[in-house]
Amino acid sequence: MKKLICVVAALVLLLSLSLTAAAESEQYTIGIAQFAEHGSLDNCREGFLMGLAEAGIVEGENLTIDYQNAQADMGIANQIAQQFVSNNVDLMCAIATPVAQACYNAADGNIPTIYTAVTDPVAAMLAGEDGSPVGNATGTSDKLPVENQLKAIRAIMPEAKKIGILYTTSEVNSESAIAEYQALAPEYGFEIVTSGISTTSDIPMALDSLLSQVDVMTNLTDNTVVSALSLVLDKANAASIPVFGSEIEQVKLGCVASEGLDYIALGKQTGAMAAKVLKGEATCQDLPYEVISESSLYVNYEAMEALGLTLPEDMAARAIDVNAEAAAE
Repeated sequence: MKKLICVVAALVLLLSLSLTAAAESEQYTIGIAQFAEHGSLDNCREGFLMGLAEAGIVEGENLTIDYQNAQADMGIANQIAQQFVSNNVDLMCAIATPVAQACYNAADGNIPTIYTAVTDPVAAMLAGEDGSPVGNATGTSDKLPVENQLKAIRAIMPEAKKIGILYTTSEVNSESAIAEYQALAPEYGFEIVTSGISTTSDIPMALDSLLSQVDVMTNLTDNTVVSALSLVLDKANAASIPVFGSEIEQVKLGCVASEGLDYIALGKQTGAMAAKVLKGEATCQDLPYEVISESSLYVNYEAMEALGLTLPEDMAARAIDVNAEAAAE
């Protein structure tokens, strides 16, 4: 009898070890589709891989990444999504609203889609009105802290009256952000003046018109505009019009300041969600989309000084100097 018990115990132990080894040897393939190449989206991708690694899913060990960039072209975004479906990846990570929509549509519910840097998942039809997941997709939102940004602009530019916003008419994320700006601006004594574009080639003419009408500009997470930010800054600086960014990378490039989000943290949050889905701990339907609620004040003191702007003392106490950060890297 004792011999039988020992044999059974040994079999149980062997089975347990086999299951553990199988779990540890699980291999994953993720297709990462990024809509455009710029700092905030790059940070999302970096953070996403960090979030996965913290959950034990590490590129080069048990994870294969197929990374594709659509170069802000919706046609290419659709091709990338279809390619991922054809390759039967385990999961698609979609960075930015246009490519998230492309991946969601191509997957048709068959492959989990985890998105990030989607400003308004509801407006993008990636979530229900109550924020619940739609289909086999979920992720994180980079909803802009619009009211905090308006407060910052008012504090730094007490005489300003009109804020200009350049945006891409096909990006639903930009339209959503503009609607919030227009709703809140009167509370801070501002009028919002917008100019819509279709492609980067439209920017010079649209910008010339916009700059002649406003006292200051605020930038969105509009992928087409951000991809051409150097052009926007060159023209705005020549006209002595300050440009406020929407996140740290834009401020590093020359925007004067931003009440923005940490996109690496956003990516890590997304990676943690993806890990749960890959490991079978949850489905997309179990995970409503998530947001980062707190913003940070990023300041480019060199850009501010060039335009004759100063930061109020109470804001300076919590400001992150992007020039100092760059020097330390």
